[in-house]
Amino acid sequence: MYAVRMENITKRFGSVVANDDVCFSASPGEIHCLLGENGAGKSTLMRILFGLYRQDSGSIYVNDNPVTISGPRDAISLGIGMVHQHFMLAEQLTVTENIVAGAEPRRNGLLDYRQARKDILEVSERYGLRVDPDAKVEDISVGQQQRVEIIKALMRGAGVLILDEPTAVLTPPEVSELFVVMRALVESGTTIVFITHKLKETMEISDKVTVLRDGTNVGTVRTEDATPESLVEMMVGRSLPVHEDRRVPPQEAIAIELIDISVAGRHGSRARLENVNLDVRCGEVLGVAGVDGNGQLELEEVVTGLRRPSKGRIIMSGQDLTGLNSRKIRDKGVAYIPSDRLRRGMVASLSLSRNSVLGMHHHAHFSQRGALLEDIIDEHAEDIIAKYDVRAESVHQPIGSLSGGNQQKMVVGRELARPHSVVVACQPTRGLDVGATYYIREQILDSRNKGKAVLLISAELDEILELSDRIAVIYEGRIVDVRPTDQFTERELGLLMTGERNGV
Repeated sequence: MYAVRMENITKRFGSVVANDDVCFSASPGEIHCLLGENGAGKSTLMRILFGLYRQDSGSIYVNDNPVTISGPRDAISLGIGMVHQHFMLAEQLTVTENIVAGAEPRRNGLLDYRQARKDILEVSERYGLRVDPDAKVEDISVGQQQRVEIIKALMRGAGVLILDEPTAVLTPPEVSELFVVMRALVESGTTIVFITHKLKETMEISDKVTVLRDGTNVGTVRTEDATPESLVEMMVGRSLPVHEDRRVPPQEAIAIELIDISVAGRHGSRARLENVNLDVRCGEVLGVAGVDGNGQLELEEVVTGLRRPSKGRIIMSGQDLTGLNSRKIRDKGVAYIPSDRLRRGMVASLSLSRNSVLGMHHHAHFSQRGALLEDIIDEHAEDIIAKYDVRAESVHQPIGSLSGGNQQKMVVGRELARPHSVVVACQPTRGLDVGATYYIREQILDSRNKGKAVLLISAELDEILELSDRIAVIYEGRIVDVRPTDQFTERELGLLMTGERNGV
């Protein structure tokens, strides 16, 4: 018997086929990973199961019984729960108020808060989901908020629990705690469908893996019979070579240095950056690791001239860059891969050609007497497209018409083609598929090996560990530790990222 079974599911959005005749099934008491690149159709399929979308064709069975799911209420009544990547909690309410909202236990017509609190503590204790039922959601960590969402689903009777990219917002210790909870749930008979694109987690936690590619089911395998390499090949349709370790020892020369950099908070709030001291040497990748929201954006903006520090200096090759605007800093030799390519890395309505020279259009090579040299710019764009394998029909099509991965390749290609000695790479592979991620990481390593200094700011801990020569950990706007990468364990990094120094 299957806990859930989906047969021949097709879902279209206009001319786009998100799910194409997909079959999927999960058994009671198993962790079934739904693996695939961004846009493969994973979340769409599970949103159909949870009633957020209606399939255009196909059938759904719960415990081998045919069912019709017209909305989330139907799914919940059938024992299906879903924890979304972006939580749906009211931050100003307590944990208890969020969990029982819409399903409040009542006594004599009034909310029985005492019973609700008791029920929450019972579920929390049973599955190791530690929460304070009286705390306001705005005062608890992201990992605890996720536990609230899981308890909410369980208290509504979920026997099938869908987790959509559940580790995307968690620190390594929180990921470990989540996996303990997941194992406790499946031991009690719960079925978990785990949506992810992360191979390491797939191999660690799942019993079975179903891979989707371009909206179709490529296949289902037992995890013990799979390897990361075989799963990558299923995901992208080809094998990817292993990154070659062509590491060149960093030079002694410091390419860029931040000295006592601070960024004041707004309206008297805590400083966003406080006395940050960092240096990056030529031929080195310095990775900045931290939970999102701990000063990474402010660091990115200060180094690239988008924000003035309230205190401190930025020195590059002996020159003081403090207070210079972004254009002047980039003209000094800084290549900038922004964390938000849509807002800061491209103009969606402009052509690939025009985007290929953003921030460089005033250079003599691309313009004369205020007029752009269109043929030279087109040739420059074509060079980037060829080198970075950008999938585009023409240099004249809008960059906004490309996939996210191809947009990012274009931005990276442009920045690494400009004269530079320093690369500021911020979340360079966020949201990208396996193939695009591999290629962009290769380019970062290639820049390092050519003697460039790379400041890598990334929320992907695996990326930081793979690419960095040294790692700086940022927490609440302060650098709390800097060491060579091989002197950190993943556990130590995770503890430092949450401000915990005991046990490090």
